[in-house]
Amino acid sequence: MSYKNLEIWVRSKEVSIAIHKMTLTELPKFEMYEEGSQIRRSAKSIRSNIVEGYGRRRYVMEYIRFLTFSIASNDETIDHLETLFETGSLKDKTLYDVLHAQLEILGKKLNLFIQAIERNSQKQASSNQPPAASHQ
Repeated sequence: MSYKNLEIWVRSKEVSIAIHKMTLTELPKFEMYEEGSQIRRSAKSIRSNIVEGYGRRRYVMEYIRFLTFSIASNDETIDHLETLFETGSLKDKTLYDVLHAQLEILGKKLNLFIQAIERNSQKQASSNQPPAASHQ
């Protein structure tokens, strides 16, 4: 198994590439080095944190910590996207809507993935408990 098999990584890769392309083709030149740079970095951070967390998956709390960073980067990317649209730097409403929807879905999937890891961790912890001694 590899992080590349995770749906959250695949989705984060797709959105980071789409964001990167959007900043090169849809934004005014001055935004390339301002908000465009910020949104590119935050979008790439979503996927990078998934990868780094996956590398620490034996340590559940570390894994969850990096997935939480990924959620924060996803939220940051949404905020940058909204800023670009609200300021008129990104004029293509359809592209905005598509990217926004992809980021919203990714955020939900990241949350669900963390919840699944937490449930699995709790199950493992409870199954590793020694049986309680009986007092007769």
